[in-house]
Amino acid sequence: QVRLQQSGPGLVKPWQTLSLTCAVSGASITSEYYFWSWIRQAPGKGTEWIGAISYSGSTYYRPSLKSRTSISRDTSKNQFTLRVKSVTFEDTAVYYCGRGRYEDGCSGHGCPDTLNEYGYRGQGTQVTVSS
Repeated sequence: QVRLQQSGPGLVKPWQTLSLTCAVSGASITSEYYFWSWIRQAPGKGTEWIGAISYSGSTYYRPSLKSRTSISRDTSKNQFTLRVKSVTFEDTAVYYCGRGRYEDGCSGHGCPDTLNEYGYRGQGTQVTVSS
């Protein structure tokens, strides 16, 4: 059974860095051909894919967020981490991690925005940007 467990603070101050970690069990993050993704849903909006780190360690980002976003991994702990710097109120959202595949629509250009495309995903973390 594949399980993704998210952790990280739910409150971040403006202009600080948001950091969330997704610990994976039941599958290796280095196994071919998965894309370990972050997706978010802001209030009143649809879900949007933020970025991903692939089984090989390559990273892919949504162009509009690329300058502020980084995704890294710790293979010894089988987990991957999202960081979004210089957050604003517009970064307030529920954040999800998920496992994507080529069959789900992932490629070198990114992964789907739709959360249902991810067969396995984390429980979601409400992150609020507030002073």
